[in-house]
Amino acid sequence: MRNVRLDICYDGTRYQGWQRLANNPNSIQGKIETALSRILEEPIEISGSGRTDAGVHARGQVANFHCESEMSCEEILEKLQTYLPEDIGIDSCKEVSPRFHARLNAKEKTYEYRVWNSTRPCVFERRFVTVIPESLDVESMDRAAQEFLGTHDFSAFCANKNFKKSTQRCIKTFEVQRHGEEIRFRVTGNGFLHHMVRILVGTLIEVGRGERQPEEMTNLFGQKREMAGFLVPGKGLCLEEVRY
Repeated sequence: MRNVRLDICYDGTRYQGWQRLANNPNSIQGKIETALSRILEEPIEISGSGRTDAGVHARGQVANFHCESEMSCEEILEKLQTYLPEDIGIDSCKEVSPRFHARLNAKEKTYEYRVWNSTRPCVFERRFVTVIPESLDVESMDRAAQEFLGTHDFSAFCANKNFKKSTQRCIKTFEVQRHGEEIRFRVTGNGFLHHMVRILVGTLIEVGRGERQPEEMTNLFGQKREMAGFLVPGKGLCLEEVRY
């Protein structure tokens, strides 16, 4: 049986997230599986590198699937680009080792969160940014972000209170930078808990507002969810890259 890798990008605005569930027919995974099953004329299930939430976007999502079909990857790619809606794109399709698994083999992921920090309307990028018009201290937010580097217990940044596995994760890099009227939060780690990036960003925004101090971040490790900051909207988040 063949193992095929897909490199995927999508605008998550009108979807209820990546994962196909019985009560969620409008998912990225479901749309791609339906298209592949039609193209290859066999039931197809795909495994993604991670489950992005409702409204979250991706430039570098990775998935893999197994199939019996002998159709070339070039033809699969061409047909996928025909059958999928215009807000889901397949950048590449290639056969990989039978042992490759998009989620289990992932070593690092990079996410970027975009905040439109201006009173001016953001008409053309409105689906991809969260608007926060009040002044934010970018330098303080960046200093606070550095406190998250390394391996720590990020239980305070996990939305799933019933999560049974380890809440330890390693953050490799975390940068907060201003680009004109936009502030970008870019974080790379070996994995992320449910809503972790969005809660990290919400906590940093509270620092930017002067509601928290940068040096207080380390006090949040191992704490309960209520101790960390607010959950920012999904639309400002994008999965940028997955490394293996």
